[in-house]
Amino acid sequence: MKYVYPAIFTAEENNAYSVYFPDLEGCYTCGDNLEDALYMAEDVLAFTLYDYEKGAQKVPEASELQAIETNDNEFVNYITCDTFEYRKRHNNRAVKKTLTIPEWLNEEAIAKGINFSQVLQDGLKKQLGIF
Repeated sequence: MKYVYPAIFTAEENNAYSVYFPDLEGCYTCGDNLEDALYMAEDVLAFTLYDYEKGAQKVPEASELQAIETNDNEFVNYITCDTFEYRKRHNNRAVKKTLTIPEWLNEEAIAKGINFSQVLQDGLKKQLGIF
């Protein structure tokens, strides 16, 4: 779920930059300055690739940096992203789940003030190797 793609940065007026990813259709952004453009590029890349994953679409291969042609006011830079981290930050909506446990276990947990949701989350994270 970690990706690296080349992005083309185009210098605009007032130190601003436009950014687009030639390998990904519709994946573009901009920034007020270079630092902002780099931040926005990572964000739009993660969003776009997360959308590919969520829709079970084939993720395109990334081009080699040297294969990309630029104009005089452009440069190419690799941008990295982690769609798993992006999903954790932006897709935190609670989902209701129905589960079944023995009545005696339910009574013991309630008596001890156990938070069922937290126990399930902790158990799933441990089972999935997510910390």
